[in-house]
Amino acid sequence: MTETTRYSLDDLLAIMARLRDPDSGCPWDVKQDFASVAPYTLEEAYEVVDAIDRDDWDDLRDELGDLLLQVVFHAQMAKEKGLFDFADVADAISCKMTRRHPHVFGDTQFVDDVARKQAWEDIKTAERLAKGAPADDSALAGISSGLPEWQRARKLQERAAGVGFDWPEPSSVLAKLAEEVNEVRAEFAAGADPARLEDEIGDVLFVMVNLARHATVDFSRALRHANAKFERRFRLMEVLAAADGLKFAQQDLAAQEALWQRAKVIERE
Repeated sequence: MTETTRYSLDDLLAIMARLRDPDSGCPWDVKQDFASVAPYTLEEAYEVVDAIDRDDWDDLRDELGDLLLQVVFHAQMAKEKGLFDFADVADAISCKMTRRHPHVFGDTQFVDDVARKQAWEDIKTAERLAKGAPADDSALAGISSGLPEWQRARKLQERAAGVGFDWPEPSSVLAKLAEEVNEVRAEFAAGADPARLEDEIGDVLFVMVNLARHATVDFSRALRHANAKFERRFRLMEVLAAADGLKFAQQDLAAQEALWQRAKVIERE
């Protein structure tokens, strides 16, 4: 194909099959399996989110392509094993979306958003039972253990809130957060037992996710922004130190803190 030719999804599927050809394919692609590709799948998903955060639409196009490649890669490996192929993946998600939206693709009508959400959960429960999952009438049933832990924490909290087990307002969550932080302080004062510290710090993190939920703040997005801010200011500290003829790593903590405060002032200007 030429530079101006637009490739199709069928072309991408053919490219992936060629890459996986045991005789003429790429040795790296051929030796991969589901487990080895999985980390790349997660990485590409995060890079999609990063492009959206940066409002970089050209990069988003490319990152969506990288993520699509991961789907195609897994589907090709499954096809080779006789499990399913890409068409089965497309069919499965299409069936799921039409099944879970009877108000869009059928005649069902919901009186309000609460009824719609309840119907969604009922449909998901029926799907789990149809797959042979054991009956579980808990409000927490079906929450994947494969989620990043902060996301699983939020889903647990949302499900609990759905049956009324929730703090009434953010101030109550803040009070709970202060209580949990004090318990961490107490553990340090008592000798900082690693197992107890892990437990208490876990409680703090769980409450922080709850606080973000009450504030309608995306926990992951907030942390990404905090990471970006720290990296930006730290790099500026290094630049400021170098401009003063100093090596940042050789400065004591007081001098580094002074550089941090200068970096903050410069950011606000």
